[in-house]
Amino acid sequence: MGHAKKVVLAYSGGVDTSVCIPYLKHEWGVEEVITLAADLGQGDELEAVREKALKSGASESLVADVKLSFVKDYAFGAIQANALYENRYPLGTSLARPLIAKILVETAEKYGADAIAHGCTGKGNDQVRFDIAVAALNPNIKILAPAREWGMSREQTIAYGEKFGIPSPVKKSSPYSIDRNLLGRSIEAGVLEDPATEPPEEIYLMTKEISHTPDEPEYIEIGFTRGIPTTLNGEPKSPVDLIEQLNLVAGNHGIGRIDMIENRVVGIKSREIYEAPAMFVLIQAHRDLESLTLTSDVTHYKRGIEETYSQIVYNGLWYSPLKAALDAFIQKTQERVSGSVRVKLFKGNAFIVGRSSENSLYTPDLATYGAEDKFNHKAAEGFIYIWGLPTRIWSQQSRK
Repeated sequence: MGHAKKVVLAYSGGVDTSVCIPYLKHEWGVEEVITLAADLGQGDELEAVREKALKSGASESLVADVKLSFVKDYAFGAIQANALYENRYPLGTSLARPLIAKILVETAEKYGADAIAHGCTGKGNDQVRFDIAVAALNPNIKILAPAREWGMSREQTIAYGEKFGIPSPVKKSSPYSIDRNLLGRSIEAGVLEDPATEPPEEIYLMTKEISHTPDEPEYIEIGFTRGIPTTLNGEPKSPVDLIEQLNLVAGNHGIGRIDMIENRVVGIKSREIYEAPAMFVLIQAHRDLESLTLTSDVTHYKRGIEETYSQIVYNGLWYSPLKAALDAFIQKTQERVSGSVRVKLFKGNAFIVGRSSENSLYTPDLATYGAEDKFNHKAAEGFIYIWGLPTRIWSQQSRK
């Protein structure tokens, strides 16, 4: 197959990516495999992951702490775009992929590798996101996807790994396929493959069951600067701290569970469960602050942009001309989106109960129904006459 000599492999420590190491070397003649694990706040013991790669035959095993960049350069842009794929999923997994692709390409260039490899299967979205992002960043680098080609079942993969000293998973392997990072978790497979089955409580980790959540509401205040969340309850927070704390606070109230049938990039539907407490609350709060600070036409036009933005990110086109153009539009809209939003957390819901901004376009003396009303009521009649003129002409014409 004319394969590469030196490969950088995206590594998670799981069965597939571990088996990729001997497979690349013994089946595809790769001389050197360098593994790269991204610390995206998934909470894994990454030192153990690093050592497992070396035991599995990697010549070098790298761990990159990219949590700050993940929030600042990927999540915050998605919040400014109020990005929800199919109006529900806040793209936690999708947003991580272009970042992983970027550090894979940088590492390959640094180590003089001629290919990048990943452990994605042929059915998922991630292969699309990795392959396209890598091609966008360096179109000359080869992409290897052994798990897409080896045709082994789960059992065969484990057996193949054992031949090369990779221990099989000790516990009865969980029936679920789980992806986790700072922005949340995605859970699929097992009983969840039946769309009619209610998800068992055991799959959730970041969000409490409603019956176990506090019986009193909790109020929080989120401060935004130019569309970016910067404070929590009046305290300035670093990007990573803000997300971590909001995950805990909102998750404690059972907020951020999503159960949906999703249209995948590859043309099939899949049943997905997500937990994304912080993103869930932040997008709601941000959208609400925009309603106070953006003009009506910008607000309405931006909705369509948000829909397109979400699809682009989900479909793996983060590094594309359209995405860059939309970013410029979104950044322009965020110049006045500063202020704070008060949120009431209670029994699985995040209610926006107050908002304020120095850039508020809400004018009390025009909005009020009280004595201090400054609105010119007499101006309304002429406005309605002109505004309704096309309707009136159409109606007269169609009655003829």
